[in-house]
Amino acid sequence: MQKLNRVIIEVVQPQVDGGAFPIRRVIGEKVAVKAHIFADGPDCLGANLLYGTSKEKKWQKISMQFLHNDEWVSSFKIENQEPYRYTVEAWLDRFATWRRDLQKKYEAGQDILVDLQIGVQILKDALKGSTGVNGKKIKEYVGILESSQPVRQRLEIASRDELSELMSSSIDPHEVVVYEKELKVEVDSSKALFSSWYEIFPRSCSQAKDSHGTLKDCISLLPAIAKMNFDVLYLPPVHPIGTTNRKGRNNALIAMPLDPGSPWAIGSSKGGHTAIHPELGSLADLKLLVKKGRELGIDVAMDLAFQCSPDHPYVKAHPEWFKWRPDGAVQFAENPPKKYEDIIPFDFEGKDQSSLWEELKNIVCFWISQGVCIFRVDNPHTKPFAFWAWLISEVRKEHEGIIFLAEAFTRPKAMYRLAKIGFNQSYTYFTWRNTKQELIEYLTELTTTEVAEFFRPNFWPNTPDILSEYLQYGGKPAFLARLVLAATLSSNYGIYGPAYELCVNEALPGKEEYNNSEKYQIQYWERNRPGTIKDFVARLNKVRRENLALQMTRNIRFCPIENNHLIAYAKTSDDLSNIIITVVNLDPFHTQSGWLQLPLQEFGIDTRHPYLAHDLLSNDKYIWHGPSNYIELNPQGSPAHILRLHRRLRREQDFDYYM
Repeated sequence: MQKLNRVIIEVVQPQVDGGAFPIRRVIGEKVAVKAHIFADGPDCLGANLLYGTSKEKKWQKISMQFLHNDEWVSSFKIENQEPYRYTVEAWLDRFATWRRDLQKKYEAGQDILVDLQIGVQILKDALKGSTGVNGKKIKEYVGILESSQPVRQRLEIASRDELSELMSSSIDPHEVVVYEKELKVEVDSSKALFSSWYEIFPRSCSQAKDSHGTLKDCISLLPAIAKMNFDVLYLPPVHPIGTTNRKGRNNALIAMPLDPGSPWAIGSSKGGHTAIHPELGSLADLKLLVKKGRELGIDVAMDLAFQCSPDHPYVKAHPEWFKWRPDGAVQFAENPPKKYEDIIPFDFEGKDQSSLWEELKNIVCFWISQGVCIFRVDNPHTKPFAFWAWLISEVRKEHEGIIFLAEAFTRPKAMYRLAKIGFNQSYTYFTWRNTKQELIEYLTELTTTEVAEFFRPNFWPNTPDILSEYLQYGGKPAFLARLVLAATLSSNYGIYGPAYELCVNEALPGKEEYNNSEKYQIQYWERNRPGTIKDFVARLNKVRRENLALQMTRNIRFCPIENNHLIAYAKTSDDLSNIIITVVNLDPFHTQSGWLQLPLQEFGIDTRHPYLAHDLLSNDKYIWHGPSNYIELNPQGSPAHILRLHRRLRREQDFDYYM
């Protein structure tokens, strides 16, 4: 007869698509596990969370706690940068059931002598699987329960926590039911969770007008970038650029003789995806940039654009990697009615698919060998998902901690699929979420649903492709507000460099695109001209570095404030030692005010005593009392508060001391 399993384990969370994909964490993060566990009848249950790295054969176990309504919870901490696995086990707890009923019968005045004998038998059964110290102690309890001591004393001894712990560690494995699935955790490097990106075009880094910048010029800019407290320097493609159908200024179809073309039209007679554009310098210069950046705490992220110009060496050497038209011409990229004549896509489904995929993997591994550990992937949603799943898996077999950022401004389900198959971070719709309601709804989706387990948003208020209407018309206050939102809503964010801190807002008429876009021309930047917000950027990034609460995304909680032009949200560290409240004025033109409501009890702040709110942007300090406090933000001054709350004031002279 088949064994009768009375215990049911279901709805184990977190899991992605029924366990088809791993959840994502970094070292130091917790995995909080919930499960529905129940059985027929009134018997007590016991449950453990089982976890360990994929290399460990033996499970580590943590007791699960009953929450309510047959829900059980527990958690474990990620301590190694390697894949983890976890599941749940449960059993009918005969001992706990016996002890519970014994107490009830005694309190009801019933005779419990026979029940004590039943308990003795339960302990003796447990001895069959217990040895050493545990077995010896259980034997001692058997002796006491079988003794002639008064019933009340034996009842008190049976109720000891030590006995309960001994019995929990002596469960008969044949009585244990294990959840049907082993769930997986993909563990990424810490920068996958927390990073600040800065994008520049190396060819525009020269300090001299009308001069092509170089990688050595980028090296000279590293101290200034480090001073702004960025930790990722992202470079668009640095490879040779094709000349056939080269684009001119503002995406003109005909290029002038000195137009440099788009860096994304990769490949010429000078080389392809593993070559450096000759005017930028050499491979040695790139390696030096990576080395010098790392010395300043900055990782260099390279653009991974799997496409070619018509002049790429691959076109002649491997024509089978491309699609060819009936007229004998190679098929260039298009998204009708748009055409991209300077770019031709790979044919990922061609006859020589395997050799193409291997070559593209070799490109990634080549740059990893040069010290690059972060890749911003251009338009990954236009290539097969199966290819990316294979590539990322293969790369990680040889190289741990490599980060892939998906530049996928596409449909939500496609974006999420890319994250499920291995992308560590992703571009998002943040750029177009401007109202309070839009922001709250979007962040709620990203942080409170299953999406939070696998999708890490990277918020960009601008890119070389996108200059939003909000930035076009809102002036400097709009740039400040969107910067604060990006940097505090998400733990990963980035800006398209000098254009942002200089508040460049000139767009092509009727479009969300930069006029005189740097994608098609060399731009000379007066980086220290009046009006720059670089000092504000530096201060904001410093606040992020110094406050653990801002180095996570899933910990956000929106706080009520009745003015729809003001958005407020809290982030806290797990131990509540770091409590950050951010309030942003979304109106770039007018002063806005309102009463902010804070959940002080959840923060561990005594509502009877004053507490200090320290604005980390302005360094102003406010003594608050109670959950309701007045906020007023003038966008011409600073459109935001980033407030660190301190639970108590020390009664010193000027209240400058707090804890």
